[in-house]
Amino acid sequence: MFATNVQIRPPRVLAVMCAGMFLVLLDVTIVNVALPRVAAGLHLGVAALQWVVDGYAVAIASLLLTGGTLGDRLGHRRLLAVGFALFGLASIVCAAAPTGEVLVAGRVVQGVGGALLLPSTMAVIADVYPEPAEQARALGTWAAVSSLALPAGPLLGGLLVHAIGWRAIFWINVPLVAAALLGTAWTVPASAGRPTGPLDVRGLAALVAALGGAVFAVIAAGRGEITAALAGAVVALAGLVVAGHAERRAPHPVLPLDLLRRPPFFGPNLVAFVMNGTFNGLLFVGMLYLQDVRGYSPVRAGLAVLPLALPLVLLAPVSGRLTARRGPRLAVTAGCLVAAVGMLGLLGVGSGGGTGGLLVTFAVLGCGAGLVTASVVAAVVRATPADRRGLATGMSNTARQAGTAAGVAVFGAVAGPARPPGPFVAALHGLAGAAAGLWLLAAVLAAVTIEA
Repeated sequence: MFATNVQIRPPRVLAVMCAGMFLVLLDVTIVNVALPRVAAGLHLGVAALQWVVDGYAVAIASLLLTGGTLGDRLGHRRLLAVGFALFGLASIVCAAAPTGEVLVAGRVVQGVGGALLLPSTMAVIADVYPEPAEQARALGTWAAVSSLALPAGPLLGGLLVHAIGWRAIFWINVPLVAAALLGTAWTVPASAGRPTGPLDVRGLAALVAALGGAVFAVIAAGRGEITAALAGAVVALAGLVVAGHAERRAPHPVLPLDLLRRPPFFGPNLVAFVMNGTFNGLLFVGMLYLQDVRGYSPVRAGLAVLPLALPLVLLAPVSGRLTARRGPRLAVTAGCLVAAVGMLGLLGVGSGGGTGGLLVTFAVLGCGAGLVTASVVAAVVRATPADRRGLATGMSNTARQAGTAAGVAVFGAVAGPARPPGPFVAALHGLAGAAAGLWLLAAVLAAVTIEA
């Protein structure tokens, strides 16, 4: 499969692929801690800040499945190079952005680059570790490094914003991308592209329109722009209709509709959507609360969200062992119930006093998500035929990134500006109840649909 121009050293390949994937996932969370400074520097409102986060998430969610297909078609090393180059150039645009519109555009292109390279990191690892046991260990390392991106993002972002300014969170990507490009050229062997049939351009465009229109509608509704919200909803609905029609006729559809009709496949993907939606929605409004309402510095705010992030890393092995012994249903259901309880900690959040309620919410929600994260992927893989496992993991990642986009849009629209703090805090209480209810529904869905 590989050309002979690069000597294959699997540990080096694994290190480079983990570094590339870490960089992409780091930019999902590193921006959140900088949002108040971005708002002040570019004079942005909450809606624009939502697009700074969601422009990235929507692009990744829309293009992940296509990224995997293009990697198979063109060769994964080639696509890694293109993805890294796009990501690096877009980071420069973000770092130098004079307006919010330019920043959002740069974030969208960053997301495109991330969507191109992220599936190829997993595919390259699978190729250089063909033996099943070694492959499982290598992909476990890949997953562990991905979990580390969540706590690293707010902490590193806080340090950079405090010491240099918000633009530094994008400038730091440039040398890291350059190193990743060199590492890819030196360690990753070239692979010949494989014909995969015609690209489902119509279905892809409809998927982008559906997801982007839905996010636009929610954000516009949060600002009271009813006409714009209705227009976004119409675009989203039209995108769904066209996507459904296109996917039934396409020989190689972007969305696996046949799998999505199966409850054991659809159920855990919907759980993953809920998990990322509530998790990243809370992270978005939590950073605004800590810095704009409570006056935390970026560094202190980054430290405050560690209870949310660290359980994902610490509980991933526990979730894996539990899944190996009892199947994924128990771990996913239990994690959803724990997260539902944790969300109620938001009811203790106020505009004054301590922040104990928020920290409890962070910690318990992190524990719940830590139990769910690995197990819900295992549930998706188990519900998928062996020859379509790549598509299954791609769909799982798509569901998560779509959840991130939806969560940030909804939480931001409901909470609104952090000043004055009274309405903002009241909205957090409402979001707590709604999110807890969603987690309870996810627990029921997991218990009913996931195969033991």
